[in-house]
Amino acid sequence: MAGQYTTIAVEKRGEVDWLTLNRPDSLNAITTEMAGELNDYFGALYNDRATRIVVMRGAGRAFCAGLDIKDHGTRDPGAVPFGGGFGFQGFLADVYIKMRRCPQPIIALVHGAACGGGFAFALAADIRIAGESARMNAAFIRLGLSACDMGVSYFLPRLVGVSLASELMLTGRFINARRSLATGLVSEVVADDQLETAAQSYVDDMLAASPMGLRMTKEGLNMAVDAASLEAAMAIENRNQLMTAASPNFAEGMRAFLGKRRPDYIPD
Repeated sequence: MAGQYTTIAVEKRGEVDWLTLNRPDSLNAITTEMAGELNDYFGALYNDRATRIVVMRGAGRAFCAGLDIKDHGTRDPGAVPFGGGFGFQGFLADVYIKMRRCPQPIIALVHGAACGGGFAFALAADIRIAGESARMNAAFIRLGLSACDMGVSYFLPRLVGVSLASELMLTGRFINARRSLATGLVSEVVADDQLETAAQSYVDDMLAASPMGLRMTKEGLNMAVDAASLEAAMAIENRNQLMTAASPNFAEGMRAFLGKRRPDYIPD
């Protein structure tokens, strides 16, 4: 399916993929087709050595308005994906699991609406940068559903704490860019037209890390968040450090640091 996407666009800039949700006329709302394309894209990243970073954004006026209700209401029951036995629910949920499972860090550039499943896309990323227009909410609860959906109940309290997560999830209220920054939900707020420029500085810093070091930092963070103990977290740290230290890139990193130059890493 790669290269034949219609609801998303992937622009490769060297070792960085710029992934755009590409249904601007519908505020990039999620359809079955989009869920399928995102499943394909993020699933393939797991074995993609060439791609080191993903920047995720939305075309037009919004990041992602959540589920496309019109598409959901007119879907042919026979065309609903199996989704591990959970139908479309499980099919879309797999996208967020694959976002966390892929070794590449994901930077989300959020502008305009990021609602429901779109909010979950932002939460599943590793770094979030908000445009001034950003407005995010757990919209599910406003549709008669639980706000515990698409990983929001897992991601949100870990990012902002249980108190704020409870407020947002129990009410469905929007959180704007400035409050998102004040609560640590996003790393910075910039003008909407400066989002790409802001992302590039993070990309540049990440590309200055060794390929294995970058991957294993994402992996280690994921493991540490749910570690049963300090010893369990340190066991992963010790394993990752021994593996990265065995790479020729460690020696190159040390030489570059002492020589006050940018390292010239090789794929590992």
